[in-house]
Amino acid sequence: MRPRVMRQVELLEKVLAYDPNADEDLLNRAYVFSMKAHGSQKRASGDPYFSHPVEVAGILAGMKLDATAIATGLLHDTLEDTVATPDEIERNFGSHVLRLVDGVTKLSRIELQSDRTRQAENFRKLLLAMSNDIRVLLVKLADRLHNMRTLHFIKDPEKRRRIAKETMEIYAPLADRIGMQELKEELEDLAFAELNFDARASIMARLEQLRSEGGSMVDRIIDRLKRTMAEHGIDAWVSGREKRPYSIWEKMQRKNIAFEQLSDIMAFRIVVKDVPTCYHALGIVHQTWPSVPGRFKDYISTPKQNGYSAVHTTVIGPENKRIEIQIQTQEMHDIAELGVAAHWQYKQNGKGAPEAEARQYRWLRELLEILEQTADPEEFLEHTKLNMFQDQVFCFTPKGDLIALPRDATVVDFAYAVHSDVGDTAVGAKVNGRVVPLRSVLRNGDQVEILRSKVPAPNPTWLNFVKSGRAKSCINRFIRQQQRGQYLELGKAILTKAFREHDATVSERALEPAVKVLKLRNADDVYVAVGEGNVTARQVVHIVFPGQKEEEAERLPITPRPPRHSEQGTSGGIPIRGLIPGMAMHFAGCCHPLPGDRIVGIVTTGKGVTIHTIDCDVLEQFAEQPERWLDLAWDAPAEGEKAHGHVGRVAMILNNETGALSAVTTVIAKHKGNITNLKITNRTPDFFEMFVDIEVRDVKHLSNIIAALRATPAISSVERAKG
Repeated sequence: MRPRVMRQVELLEKVLAYDPNADEDLLNRAYVFSMKAHGSQKRASGDPYFSHPVEVAGILAGMKLDATAIATGLLHDTLEDTVATPDEIERNFGSHVLRLVDGVTKLSRIELQSDRTRQAENFRKLLLAMSNDIRVLLVKLADRLHNMRTLHFIKDPEKRRRIAKETMEIYAPLADRIGMQELKEELEDLAFAELNFDARASIMARLEQLRSEGGSMVDRIIDRLKRTMAEHGIDAWVSGREKRPYSIWEKMQRKNIAFEQLSDIMAFRIVVKDVPTCYHALGIVHQTWPSVPGRFKDYISTPKQNGYSAVHTTVIGPENKRIEIQIQTQEMHDIAELGVAAHWQYKQNGKGAPEAEARQYRWLRELLEILEQTADPEEFLEHTKLNMFQDQVFCFTPKGDLIALPRDATVVDFAYAVHSDVGDTAVGAKVNGRVVPLRSVLRNGDQVEILRSKVPAPNPTWLNFVKSGRAKSCINRFIRQQQRGQYLELGKAILTKAFREHDATVSERALEPAVKVLKLRNADDVYVAVGEGNVTARQVVHIVFPGQKEEEAERLPITPRPPRHSEQGTSGGIPIRGLIPGMAMHFAGCCHPLPGDRIVGIVTTGKGVTIHTIDCDVLEQFAEQPERWLDLAWDAPAEGEKAHGHVGRVAMILNNETGALSAVTTVIAKHKGNITNLKITNRTPDFFEMFVDIEVRDVKHLSNIIAALRATPAISSVERAKG
């Protein structure tokens, strides 16, 4: 039986129920226009296509949006899927509705295709359209929700999977970012059903078993919570909800725990009149039932970045069940349900708090900054995904300002979250008054003071540990600028020499023909292209002096490339099982394999076998070439044969104090290690960061040395380096 299309009068009644002053004429005209435009078009389900925009409008009405947004929902597919033109939309509904419809039309082309650059470019359009009017995103999310609800009608399994993956990667995180928790969870769960049907079925079976065992337990707990609040004079609305299957699965995977260990499969919400009553209710809950240590979170004093506020606690509650309780005001509850749509309602009613709105849109401003700083569309897409997906940690500036960061964020992430200039000039930091390395991971509640230099100098090695998209994009931008300057100087020197061979002087005017032919912007771009090696000086000379014979053109100096240190040679006789007899062998310098490591060999024509540890990141490059892999293992040396020395590499952060380096060398020597190389990679007034290559017998020998180094007061941190 096919679902009935919502009638015009039903949609109107739904809107007027929460907005009696809604523009009825606009809604009626949009309904009729969309119905006529889509005509006899059909969906994959066989339903009239017009049922889709009407359902989208119904979802938007459920968010209690204004008539303009709902009219946009009715019209959102007319420009793309019908013969309707922008002029018609503007003539019938005004320029504002046209801008919204046009914005949604552009967003509808975001697809996960093999051409990731196109997807990334469309994602940029999404961001820009959102920044102009957030209702564009709300309409698109409603559109995606209805498409996901009807996804099973699409016959092509590859297409269903692509749409589900796109929903999980882009639309669900966006819904989360604007605080629309219910919508986000439904999108995730619908995508989960397509991407991992068996896992979802397993969770559903466990939930069904839980319901059958508990019977009306939820109702009994709600009743008990209501009575407890009433006994203490608190007027409260209490509800209970069951966690969705995907949320359960994701938490089980993230925390590596079993279904039975989850404490918040059932969560109960207590809604009270104001903030003081929230804390009063919390006190009553904790007086009545024992709380579970470490399970209290106060999102009222430190709201989430998407605007969510509440007090969370877990108690051994009624019927001796472990339950999560969330305590909120009515406004907090509305924002938890509808996110930015609720912010918009409160703003319309004159109740919106400027600071709440600032928090709500800060993430959007940060993504716009990343857009400005990132040249590569794919890089932009990855950085924005980083910003959308990660959980948060809250830290404070010395003035008490709150900074929200991704989980496992470092001091450098904090510096860039304050301002890009602060990040670029960071040379050290104090966390809670104690000097720490810049790579230090921050925890909730840390107070961070950034120590700065006068000259911007981000370190490229920071990219190895920063977590936020903003920090990565700022560091990459600085590196690109530095590289461009170096390439420009090199290119200018090469072209100056080449022009001198022809008794000419290189200048902007002289390079105008090359700028035009090579389709570059200016002379600096020509210098950079030559410096990078993308264009040769010979080519530029031939463009500028077209009559020059090739044999008379200058011979370009060849700039030697720095030697690659990806491999180190070894002498024969090292006992490894699985090698091809007579084939040359090298140990990879990226992972420095040692006896005791699990190892594999990669065969390279003309080089022999390069040996890597089984967890080396470089091996990903050969995943599609199984014919090049050799399964190897260390063999014990023959009786009486002396074990060969092998080089292991450690990464170390050393306090910048007298005798620190001496302490390091002493510890290594005492444990029979031999330092073969030492390289300082970063130096600040407080710390040295360095790599130390140590000749050892095997993994156990290196582990003993690392343990001894960790016990040395002069050393802040030490670990085996791979990469």
